[in-house]
Amino acid sequence: MRLKLVPQDTNVDFFRYWKMTFGASILAMVLSVAAFLVMGLNFGIDFRGGTSIRTEAQAPVDIAAYRGAIAELGFGDVAITEVFDPAFATDRNVAMVRIQAQEGVEAITPEQISAVRDALQSLDPSLTFAAVDSVGPKVSGELIRSAVISVVLALAAVLFYIWLRFEWQFSVGAVAALVHDVVLTIGVFSILQIRFDLAIIAALLTIVGYSLNDTVVVFDRVRENLIKFKKRPLKEVLNLSINDTLSRTVMTSVTTLLALLALFILGGDVIRGFVFAMIWGVIVGTYSSVFVASAVLLRLGVKRDWSKNAGDSAGTQFGVKEG
Repeated sequence: MRLKLVPQDTNVDFFRYWKMTFGASILAMVLSVAAFLVMGLNFGIDFRGGTSIRTEAQAPVDIAAYRGAIAELGFGDVAITEVFDPAFATDRNVAMVRIQAQEGVEAITPEQISAVRDALQSLDPSLTFAAVDSVGPKVSGELIRSAVISVVLALAAVLFYIWLRFEWQFSVGAVAALVHDVVLTIGVFSILQIRFDLAIIAALLTIVGYSLNDTVVVFDRVRENLIKFKKRPLKEVLNLSINDTLSRTVMTSVTTLLALLALFILGGDVIRGFVFAMIWGVIVGTYSSVFVASAVLLRLGVKRDWSKNAGDSAGTQFGVKEG
């Protein structure tokens, strides 16, 4: 017997309260922007600047013990990751320790580096510092600009691709859904003050891809049904299309969430922020594909006769008239 999370033939009216759900999405975006402006983001070392120390030791790396020893020094945000390489000898255990930039200085001083070395050598006398590098405010500022540009370019590429594949109304709906997902993710990171670093930028770009995949699946079915049911109101065609793809959407989201939840619980502190962003992104991405992208498409309307040229005026007519 096959597992079915959604009944075979569903007939859910997703647009019964579409103005309410769309309004709630706009309100959530406004609150997210307000939280970002008021509270800001808890930038990690990648964006704030700091010092990176590469350690080598004969004993296995104990990340919790390393973090506890350094925390007593009061240096603030400290990120510790173990470095794995098949070329390493069995007695070569490498870790990367990153310490945030201290107030009023470009990098931690030699005395502070010595204090970190003493604290870690108290755990393992064989530990040595293989390399010490500093990232100043100028470099971290460039990273922020590069991160913003990467997200904006990804959205622009999506806008262009969907425009070519479908019609401009589909493109606007898809990009509106992606902007919704990105803004809400940044908002929740601002409200919860979870560390925001380059891994989260990678998560944002992954969320964009995941949400776009969901949206394109729905839009493909919409286009098929627009050709098949030329006389039906656009609202009915959209409902039919979403219901047709609902089983696939739910199954994909649930299986992805199961894997992410396992990583969140068992993956440790190093990837927890990234996984949290992905979990949140899968949820809001699934929501936006149905309640944001389709709602924008409903409001803008689409061309009903796909046998005509793309420049035909039919493409600018509202598919549903509000009474």
